[in-house]
Amino acid sequence: MNHASMTDRFDVIDEPQTDPQEADRLEATWRDPPGFLGVFAAINHKTISRRFMTTTFGFFVAGGILALVMRLQLARPGNRLVGPDMYNQLFTMHGTTMMFLFAVPVMQAVAVYLVPLMIGARSVAFPRMNAYAYWVFLFGGLMLYVAFALDIGPDAGWFAYVPLSGPDYSPGKRIDFWAQMITFTELSALLEAIVLITTIFKMRAPGMTLNRMPLFVWSVLVTSFMVLFAMPSVMLGSTALILDRLVGTHFYNPGEGGDVVLWQHLFWFFGHPEVYLIFVPPLGFISSIIPTFSRRPVFGYPAMVLALIATAFLSFGLWVHHMFATNLPDLGKSFFTAASIMIAVPSAIQIFCWIATLWTGRLNFKTPMLFVLAFFFILVLGGLTGIMLASVSLDYQVHDTYFVVAHLHYVLIGGAVFPLFGAFYYWFPKFTGRLLDETLGRWNFWLFFIGFNVAFFPMHLLGLHGMPRRVYTYPSGMGWDTMNLTATIGASIIAVSVLLFIVNVLHSRRQGLVAGDDPWGAGTLEWSTASPPHAGNFVKVPVVHSGYPLWDAPREPSTVSGLDSNSRQVLVTSVLDAMPDHRPVFPMPNIWPFVSAVATTVLFIGSIFTPWAVVWGTVPVAIAMTAWFWPRRRETDQHLALEKRP
Repeated sequence: MNHASMTDRFDVIDEPQTDPQEADRLEATWRDPPGFLGVFAAINHKTISRRFMTTTFGFFVAGGILALVMRLQLARPGNRLVGPDMYNQLFTMHGTTMMFLFAVPVMQAVAVYLVPLMIGARSVAFPRMNAYAYWVFLFGGLMLYVAFALDIGPDAGWFAYVPLSGPDYSPGKRIDFWAQMITFTELSALLEAIVLITTIFKMRAPGMTLNRMPLFVWSVLVTSFMVLFAMPSVMLGSTALILDRLVGTHFYNPGEGGDVVLWQHLFWFFGHPEVYLIFVPPLGFISSIIPTFSRRPVFGYPAMVLALIATAFLSFGLWVHHMFATNLPDLGKSFFTAASIMIAVPSAIQIFCWIATLWTGRLNFKTPMLFVLAFFFILVLGGLTGIMLASVSLDYQVHDTYFVVAHLHYVLIGGAVFPLFGAFYYWFPKFTGRLLDETLGRWNFWLFFIGFNVAFFPMHLLGLHGMPRRVYTYPSGMGWDTMNLTATIGASIIAVSVLLFIVNVLHSRRQGLVAGDDPWGAGTLEWSTASPPHAGNFVKVPVVHSGYPLWDAPREPSTVSGLDSNSRQVLVTSVLDAMPDHRPVFPMPNIWPFVSAVATTVLFIGSIFTPWAVVWGTVPVAIAMTAWFWPRRRETDQHLALEKRP
C-alpha cells in the first residue's frame, strides 16, 4: 500500500522495532486480572476463546456419550438397556447438544481466537460483550444438562415439532427447558456474530484490503451475517412455543386459528442455514491448511470468496426440502428441489479450486492434511445423498428413516468435524506453543475415519430397508440386526478415537515438542507473532502488502507506530481499504459482564415457572448492565489524556 496515504497520526516503520520493555508494558496492559475474581472479569479474546473451545468440546463429548448409549441400545433387537422415555430424552439431548451446544459455538470459538491474529488486531471488538456471550452460553448449556440429570430433559426431538411439543402432548417443564436453551444459545451466537463482523470490518491491519483477507476470515464474515438473519427465526419460534405452553397463546393450535406447519417454517428457515453455519467455517479451515501443506497460495481466490457468498444466499432458499412430507403445494416443492440441487455448485467450485491448489503444489502429508483429504471423500458421499433427498419422490420413500440419519452425519461430521480436527492439529501450536504428537494424531485420524464409515454407512442400507428413525427397539427378523450391530461397533471405534485425541492434547500441552512461532512455514499473519501469542497479540501492529504476507519477502512485515502501550488502545481502519482511521481505547476488564449473565440466567430460567419473572427479572439485568457501562474515572482521564496527544 502507499505509505504516504496514511494519516499523520500514524507512522509506518519499514523495519520492525523489537523493544523488550514495550513488549512487557503491552503484556501488563492487556493481560487479564489475576486471582479468583480475575477468572470472572477476564475479557481477553484468547482467554474467552479457550473457554469456549473447552466448553463446546465438553458438550461434544457429552453428546457423543449419549449417542453411544443409543447405539448400544440398538445393537440387538429387543434390547432393554434403556426404556422408551429415556431413549426419547437421549436422542433429543444428543441432537440438541450437537447442533446448538457444539457445532455452531465451536466454530465461533475458534474464530474469536484466530480472527484478530489473522487480521493483525490486538483484540476483538466489544471484548466485554464477548465475555458476556460466553457466560450466557455456558449457563444455558448447564441448565439443559441439569434438567436432564433430574429426569426432566426434553423428549420431543432437537426440532421439537408441534403439536408433539405443545402443552397437550408434552405436559411438564421438559420442552420449556429446551425452548429457553434456544434463547440462551441463540443470544450468545448473535452477540458473537456482531463481535466478529465489527472486528473484521473495522480492525484489520493497514493494507489488509478485502481482497487480501485470508479465506478463513471471509468464511467467518459470511457465517456471522448468516447468523444475524437465521437465528431470530428460531428464537421467535421458540418464544411463541413457550408462550403457547406457559401463557395460553395459540400460535400453533389449529383449533384456535394457529398452524402447526408455521413451526416447521420458522424452525427450518433457521435449521437449513444452520447446516451451513456449521459447514462454512470449516471451508475456511481447509483454505488455510491446504495452501500451507501444498506450499502455494490457494487457486482461484475470487471464485472461492464468491462461492462462500453464494452458499450463504442459497442456504436461505432450501428450508422446505425438510418439509416435503407436509401438505404443501407440489409446484412450490419443485422450486425447492431446484434450489437444493443448485447449492451444490458453489461447493463444487471450492472443491475444484482446492484440487487445483493440491495438484500444482508440493504436498506435505501431516495429520491436518489427512483430515482435509478425508473431508473430500466423506463430503462428496454426503453431498450425493443430499442431491438424492432433494427429489420429492425419493424423499417420500426415505423420509424419517435411517437414510436421512446417515446423510445428516455424512454432511455434518464429514463437512465440519473432520476439518475441525484438522484445524486443531494445525493451530494447536499457536494455541499452546507445542505440537500435537504426530503418531497419536495418525492413530486418531485412521480410527476416526474407519469408525465413522463403519458406523454411518450401514445406516443408508437400514433406511432403504425401512428402519424408521427415533425408535428405541425393533423386533428380530426384520433384517436390521447385523447392520445395527456394525453401526454400534463403528460408534465404539469413534469413541476410542476421540479418547485418543483427548490424551494427545493433555500430553502434548505439557510435554509436546516446542513448536516455535511458525512450525508449518505458513504465510498468514497469525504466524508472525509468538506462539502462544502475547496478551496484546502484536507488539507492533503490522502493515500488510498481500494475502500471504509471510511469503512475500525474506523480511518481516512493516509495522505501525503511534499506539500507546500503557493503555488498551487499538487501531481502527476503514471497511474497504483498511486505511487507518482513529485510535479508541478499549475498556478494562471488570466483573459486570459475568454478573449481567447471571442476572440474564435468572430471568430466563425464572420465566419457565412464572411470567412475572420477565417483569421482575429485568430489574437486576438493568442494574448489572448499568454498572457495566458506567464510566470509570480512571478510564475517562486516560481517554482525555490520549486525545490531547498529537
